[in-house]
Amino acid sequence: MIKVKRAADIKWYLFLLLWLVAATPISAQDAIPILTLGTFHFDFPNLDKVQYDENEKIDILEFTYQNEIETLVDALAEFSPTIIAIERPAEMQWKIDSLLRLYQAGKYELGRGEYEQIGFRLAKKLGINHIYCVDEWGKHYENINELLNKHDSREYIDFENSFYSHPDSIKEFHPESVFQDHGIIAELISLNKPENIRRSLGNYLIGHFKYESEPHDYIGTDYETGRWFNRNLRIFRNIQRIKTRKEDRIIVIFGAGHMNILNYLLECSPEYRLEDIGQYLTTEDSK
Repeated sequence: MIKVKRAADIKWYLFLLLWLVAATPISAQDAIPILTLGTFHFDFPNLDKVQYDENEKIDILEFTYQNEIETLVDALAEFSPTIIAIERPAEMQWKIDSLLRLYQAGKYELGRGEYEQIGFRLAKKLGINHIYCVDEWGKHYENINELLNKHDSREYIDFENSFYSHPDSIKEFHPESVFQDHGIIAELISLNKPENIRRSLGNYLIGHFKYESEPHDYIGTDYETGRWFNRNLRIFRNIQRIKTRKEDRIIVIFGAGHMNILNYLLECSPEYRLEDIGQYLTTEDSK
């Protein structure tokens, strides 16, 4: 009887142990820490909907801003990333690899782009020899491709005009830029506030999203499906394609607008653990 009881006890303990292992969240075992830094574009290419006049821009190559970027990079280095992903098209990987090698060898002066000013500096500081280009365009439905190819048609002209002129303009949310008065880090703090990121997604659910070429069609919705939602899903897929080890830590440096989709995907994914960028963004005023 004693032996039977012990055998039963052993089976019970083994069952309990296996249950505990199975019940342990995947995120606690295998999730890769990932930090996203939403930025404005340091070179002001004016390719986004929000446009800047010349008197609204700053020159990030000026001494004051260069010092601030160094401070920012030092702060981000505290996250100890082993992998850096940037907003450059995947097909530019060879060019980014070449420029990074030249920069690390002291043979290249950084351009104005945030992917160089932050990404290259961070890589050099941490001894990272490869930066991943994970940007991608979205794929449109065939009806949208057909529309976009009819440049001289009334349908296309009306569609294009609706992008900038629609009754929902007053509902759009764009946080006021503060980089001129308060600096780069203050601007990044504002752009990365969870509430601002959440509200920015609403811009893609009004205005052009509701455009109809014919009553009750889905032209605007189909267009935004490819332009924004599919694009960010593809960017996320490119992040997934980065081969990782359990000890890796990823930082993603991207236009802040993308965070309204990317952060949500990363929060939901069992493969990653989204970290709080707010821990690394501080100014004297915010301390």
